[in-house]
Amino acid sequence: MSVLDNKKISFIGGGNMAQALISGLVSCGIQPNLITVADPSSDAREQLAAKGLNTVDPTADSTAAIVDADIVVLAVKPQVMKAVVGAFADALDNQLVISVAAGLSTEILSGMLNGYRNIVRAMPNTPAMIQMGATGLYGTDDISAEQKELATAVMEASGLVMWVDNEEHMHAVTAVSGSAPAYMFYFIESMVDGAIALGLDQEQASALAMQTMLGAAKMAMGSDDAPAELRRKVTSPNGTTQAAIESMQGNEIGRQIGEAMQACYDRSQALSEEMGK
Repeated sequence: MSVLDNKKISFIGGGNMAQALISGLVSCGIQPNLITVADPSSDAREQLAAKGLNTVDPTADSTAAIVDADIVVLAVKPQVMKAVVGAFADALDNQLVISVAAGLSTEILSGMLNGYRNIVRAMPNTPAMIQMGATGLYGTDDISAEQKELATAVMEASGLVMWVDNEEHMHAVTAVSGSAPAYMFYFIESMVDGAIALGLDQEQASALAMQTMLGAAKMAMGSDDAPAELRRKVTSPNGTTQAAIESMQGNEIGRQIGEAMQACYDRSQALSEEMGK
Protein backbone atom coordinates (compact mmCIF):
# COMPACT_ATOMS: atom_id res chain seq x y z
CA MET A 1 0.00 0.00 0.00
CA SER A 2 1.41 3.37 -1.05
CA VAL A 3 1.00 6.71 0.71
CA LEU A 4 -0.16 7.94 -2.72
CA ASP A 5 -3.11 5.54 -2.89
CA ASN A 6 -6.26 7.49 -3.83
CA LYS A 7 -4.35 10.78 -3.71
CA LYS A 8 -5.23 13.21 -6.47
CA ILE A 9 -2.19 14.75 -8.11
CA SER A 10 -2.34 17.82 -10.35
CA PHE A 11 0.47 18.95 -12.61
CA ILE A 12 0.62 22.58 -13.62
CA GLY A 13 2.39 22.26 -16.95
CA GLY A 14 2.61 19.16 -19.11
CA GLY A 15 6.14 19.42 -20.54
CA ASN A 16 8.98 16.90 -20.56
CA MET A 17 9.68 16.85 -16.82
CA ALA A 18 5.98 16.62 -15.94
CA GLN A 19 5.56 13.74 -18.37
CA ALA A 20 8.64 12.02 -16.94
CA LEU A 21 7.23 12.23 -13.42
CA ILE A 22 3.79 11.13 -14.58
CA SER A 23 5.30 8.14 -16.39
CA GLY A 24 7.07 7.14 -13.18
CA LEU A 25 3.91 7.48 -11.10
CA VAL A 26 1.83 5.40 -13.52
CA SER A 27 4.54 2.73 -13.69
CA CYS A 28 4.39 2.53 -9.88
CA GLY A 29 0.69 1.79 -9.99
CA ILE A 30 -0.95 5.22 -9.66
CA GLN A 31 -4.18 5.22 -11.66
CA PRO A 32 -4.06 7.74 -14.54
CA ASN A 33 -7.54 9.00 -13.65
CA LEU A 34 -6.13 10.33 -10.37
CA ILE A 35 -3.72 12.58 -12.28
CA THR A 36 -4.76 15.91 -13.77
CA VAL A 37 -2.60 18.06 -16.03
CA ALA A 38 -3.25 21.74 -16.65
CA ASP A 39 -1.65 22.89 -19.90
CA PRO A 40 -2.68 25.68 -22.30
CA SER A 41 -1.72 23.63 -25.38
CA SER A 42 -4.67 21.76 -26.88
CA ASP A 43 -2.26 19.35 -28.61
CA ALA A 44 -0.54 18.54 -25.30
CA ARG A 45 -3.89 18.04 -23.57
CA GLU A 46 -5.05 15.72 -26.36
CA GLN A 47 -1.90 13.58 -26.09
CA LEU A 48 -2.17 13.38 -22.31
CA ALA A 49 -5.88 12.57 -22.38
CA ALA A 50 -5.13 9.68 -24.74
CA LYS A 51 -3.09 8.18 -21.89
CA GLY A 52 -6.08 8.26 -19.57
CA LEU A 53 -5.12 11.43 -17.71
CA ASN A 54 -7.51 14.23 -16.83
CA THR A 55 -6.66 17.50 -18.56
CA VAL A 56 -7.59 21.10 -17.92
CA ASP A 57 -7.23 24.25 -19.98
CA PRO A 58 -5.93 26.75 -17.41
CA THR A 59 -6.79 29.69 -19.68
CA ALA A 60 -10.46 28.73 -19.38
CA ASP A 61 -10.49 27.77 -15.68
CA SER A 62 -7.35 28.55 -13.68
CA THR A 63 -8.47 26.77 -10.50
CA ALA A 64 -10.01 23.59 -11.93
CA ALA A 65 -6.84 21.53 -11.44
CA ILE A 66 -6.28 22.80 -7.90
CA VAL A 67 -9.50 22.58 -5.92
CA ASP A 68 -9.78 18.78 -5.65
CA ALA A 69 -6.05 18.01 -5.60
CA ASP A 70 -4.09 16.61 -2.67
CA ILE A 71 -0.75 17.36 -4.37
CA VAL A 72 0.03 20.14 -6.85
CA VAL A 73 3.23 19.84 -8.88
CA LEU A 74 4.47 23.09 -10.41
CA ALA A 75 6.22 22.12 -13.64
CA VAL A 76 6.42 25.33 -15.63
CA LYS A 77 9.43 27.45 -16.50
CA PRO A 78 10.65 29.75 -13.69
CA GLN A 79 10.25 32.80 -15.92
CA VAL A 80 6.47 32.31 -16.21
CA MET A 81 5.83 30.85 -12.74
CA LYS A 82 4.55 34.07 -11.17
CA ALA A 83 1.95 34.66 -13.86
CA VAL A 84 0.83 31.02 -13.86
CA VAL A 85 0.45 30.49 -10.10
CA GLY A 86 -0.99 33.93 -9.44
CA ALA A 87 -4.16 32.82 -11.20
CA PHE A 88 -4.91 30.03 -8.72
CA ALA A 89 -3.02 30.96 -5.52
CA ASP A 90 -6.21 31.82 -3.61
CA ALA A 91 -7.64 28.34 -4.36
CA LEU A 92 -4.91 26.57 -2.37
CA ASP A 93 -6.16 25.03 0.86
CA ASN A 94 -3.67 22.70 2.59
CA GLN A 95 -2.55 20.98 -0.63
CA LEU A 96 1.08 19.96 -0.83
CA VAL A 97 2.83 22.06 -3.48
CA ILE A 98 5.95 20.60 -5.12
CA SER A 99 7.96 22.85 -7.43
CA VAL A 100 10.45 21.45 -9.94
CA ALA A 101 11.37 24.92 -11.25
CA ALA A 102 15.09 25.66 -11.06
CA GLY A 103 16.23 28.74 -9.15
CA LEU A 104 12.99 29.51 -7.33
CA SER A 105 13.42 29.32 -3.57
CA THR A 106 10.58 28.35 -1.26
CA GLU A 107 10.51 31.98 -0.07
CA ILE A 108 10.09 33.25 -3.64
CA LEU A 109 7.44 30.63 -4.37
CA SER A 110 5.58 31.48 -1.17
CA GLY A 111 5.54 35.12 -2.21
CA MET A 112 4.10 34.17 -5.59
CA LEU A 113 1.45 32.08 -3.81
CA ASN A 114 0.28 34.92 -1.55
CA GLY A 115 2.13 33.59 1.49
CA TYR A 116 1.18 29.91 1.10
CA ARG A 117 3.78 27.78 2.88
CA ASN A 118 3.07 24.06 2.27
CA ILE A 119 5.87 23.95 -0.29
CA VAL A 120 8.54 21.43 -1.23
CA ARG A 121 11.24 22.43 -3.66
CA ALA A 122 12.60 19.67 -5.92
CA MET A 123 15.67 19.51 -8.14
CA PRO A 124 15.27 16.47 -10.42
CA ASN A 125 17.45 15.59 -13.37
CA THR A 126 16.72 14.39 -16.89
CA PRO A 127 17.23 10.62 -16.27
CA ALA A 128 13.89 10.89 -14.47
CA MET A 129 12.53 10.42 -17.98
CA ILE A 130 13.59 6.76 -17.78
CA GLN A 131 12.87 6.42 -14.04
CA MET A 132 16.59 6.65 -13.27
CA GLY A 133 16.60 10.17 -11.89
CA ALA A 134 18.25 11.67 -8.82
CA THR A 135 16.27 14.36 -7.02
CA GLY A 136 17.13 16.68 -4.15
CA LEU A 137 14.23 17.89 -1.97
CA TYR A 138 13.84 20.71 0.53
CA GLY A 139 10.66 21.57 2.41
CA THR A 140 9.51 24.51 4.47
CA ASP A 141 8.94 24.08 8.20
CA ASP A 142 5.21 24.16 7.49
CA ILE A 143 4.96 20.82 5.72
CA SER A 144 3.80 17.89 7.84
CA ALA A 145 5.48 14.50 8.18
CA GLU A 146 2.71 13.06 6.00
CA GLN A 147 3.33 15.65 3.30
CA LYS A 148 7.04 14.91 3.41
CA GLU A 149 6.20 11.25 2.78
CA LEU A 150 3.96 12.25 -0.11
CA ALA A 151 6.67 14.39 -1.71
CA THR A 152 9.18 11.56 -1.33
CA ALA A 153 6.78 9.08 -2.94
CA VAL A 154 6.02 11.37 -5.90
CA MET A 155 9.68 11.90 -6.73
CA GLU A 156 10.84 8.35 -5.89
CA ALA A 157 8.58 7.10 -8.68
CA SER A 158 11.27 8.43 -11.05
CA GLY A 159 14.43 7.51 -9.14
CA LEU A 160 16.55 8.28 -6.09
CA VAL A 161 15.46 10.97 -3.60
CA MET A 162 17.63 12.85 -1.10
CA TRP A 163 16.38 15.51 1.34
CA VAL A 164 18.54 18.44 2.42
CA ASP A 165 18.00 20.38 5.66
CA ASN A 166 19.43 23.67 4.37
CA GLU A 167 17.89 25.21 1.26
CA GLU A 168 21.27 26.64 0.24
CA HIS A 169 22.37 23.03 -0.29
CA MET A 170 20.00 22.85 -3.27
CA HIS A 171 22.71 24.68 -5.22
CA ALA A 172 25.07 21.80 -4.41
CA VAL A 173 22.37 19.33 -5.50
CA THR A 174 22.21 21.19 -8.81
CA ALA A 175 25.98 20.85 -9.20
CA VAL A 176 26.21 17.13 -8.34
CA SER A 177 23.02 15.80 -9.95
CA GLY A 178 20.71 18.41 -11.47
CA SER A 179 23.18 19.53 -14.13
CA ALA A 180 25.48 16.52 -13.91
CA PRO A 181 23.97 14.30 -16.62
CA ALA A 182 25.56 16.76 -19.05
CA TYR A 183 28.94 16.14 -17.40
CA MET A 184 28.51 12.41 -17.97
CA PHE A 185 27.50 12.96 -21.59
CA TYR A 186 30.56 15.17 -22.07
CA PHE A 187 32.84 12.50 -20.59
CA ILE A 188 31.30 9.81 -22.83
CA GLU A 189 31.62 12.12 -25.83
CA SER A 190 35.31 12.62 -25.07
CA MET A 191 35.89 8.88 -24.60
CA VAL A 192 34.21 8.17 -27.94
CA ASP A 193 36.32 10.80 -29.69
CA GLY A 194 39.46 9.35 -28.08
CA ALA A 195 38.58 5.79 -29.11
CA ILE A 196 37.94 6.87 -32.69
CA ALA A 197 41.30 8.62 -32.74
CA LEU A 198 42.85 5.30 -31.65
CA GLY A 199 41.26 3.46 -34.57
CA LEU A 200 37.81 2.23 -33.52
CA ASP A 201 34.75 3.16 -35.54
CA GLN A 202 31.87 5.26 -34.19
CA GLU A 203 29.63 2.30 -33.36
CA GLN A 204 32.36 0.38 -31.54
CA ALA A 205 33.57 3.43 -29.63
CA SER A 206 30.07 4.53 -28.58
CA ALA A 207 28.93 1.08 -27.44
CA LEU A 208 32.07 0.40 -25.41
CA ALA A 209 32.15 3.85 -23.79
CA MET A 210 28.47 3.85 -22.81
CA GLN A 211 28.47 0.30 -21.46
CA THR A 212 31.62 1.01 -19.46
CA MET A 213 30.06 4.14 -17.90
CA LEU A 214 26.89 2.21 -17.04
CA GLY A 215 28.78 -0.79 -15.68
CA ALA A 216 31.12 1.31 -13.56
CA ALA A 217 28.19 3.25 -12.04
CA LYS A 218 26.29 0.05 -11.21
CA MET A 219 29.44 -1.51 -9.76
CA ALA A 220 30.03 1.53 -7.55
CA MET A 221 26.40 1.58 -6.38
CA GLY A 222 26.50 -2.09 -5.45
CA SER A 223 29.83 -2.01 -3.65
CA ASP A 224 30.69 -1.28 -0.02
CA ASP A 225 33.97 0.23 -1.22
CA ALA A 226 34.30 3.95 -1.89
CA PRO A 227 34.99 4.97 -5.51
CA ALA A 228 38.60 5.75 -4.62
CA GLU A 229 39.08 2.19 -3.33
CA LEU A 230 37.41 0.70 -6.40
CA ARG A 231 39.78 2.74 -8.56
CA ARG A 232 42.76 1.50 -6.55
CA LYS A 233 41.69 -2.12 -6.92
CA VAL A 234 41.57 -1.95 -10.71
CA THR A 235 44.81 0.02 -11.05
CA SER A 236 47.67 -2.48 -11.34
CA PRO A 237 51.15 -1.07 -10.62
CA ASN A 238 52.88 -0.02 -13.84
CA GLY A 239 49.87 -1.19 -15.87
CA THR A 240 47.73 0.45 -18.51
CA THR A 241 45.17 1.83 -16.06
CA GLN A 242 47.87 3.43 -13.93
CA ALA A 243 49.23 5.16 -17.03
CA ALA A 244 45.80 6.61 -17.77
CA ILE A 245 45.16 7.68 -14.16
CA GLU A 246 48.58 9.32 -13.88
CA SER A 247 47.85 11.26 -17.06
CA MET A 248 44.56 12.49 -15.59
CA GLN A 249 46.21 13.39 -12.29
CA GLY A 250 49.01 15.19 -14.10
CA ASN A 251 46.42 17.25 -15.96
CA GLU A 252 44.54 17.87 -12.69
CA ILE A 253 41.27 16.49 -14.05
CA GLY A 254 39.92 16.17 -10.50
CA ARG A 255 40.55 19.84 -9.82
CA GLN A 256 38.93 20.79 -13.12
CA ILE A 257 35.81 18.77 -12.28
CA GLY A 258 35.63 20.52 -8.92
CA GLU A 259 35.93 23.91 -10.62
CA ALA A 260 33.19 23.01 -13.09
CA MET A 261 30.88 22.05 -10.21
CA GLN A 262 31.72 25.30 -8.44
CA ALA A 263 30.82 27.24 -11.60
CA CYS A 264 27.50 25.39 -11.69
CA TYR A 265 26.90 26.14 -8.00
CA ASP A 266 27.72 29.84 -8.49
CA ARG A 267 25.40 30.14 -11.48
CA SER A 268 22.60 28.42 -9.55
CA GLN A 269 23.00 30.97 -6.76
CA ALA A 270 23.03 33.85 -9.26
CA LEU A 271 19.88 32.61 -10.99
CA SER A 272 18.11 32.30 -7.65
CA GLU A 273 19.07 35.87 -6.77
CA GLU A 274 17.91 37.12 -10.18
CA MET A 275 14.56 35.36 -9.75
CA GLY A 276 14.11 36.94 -6.35
CA LYS A 277 14.37 40.50 -7.65
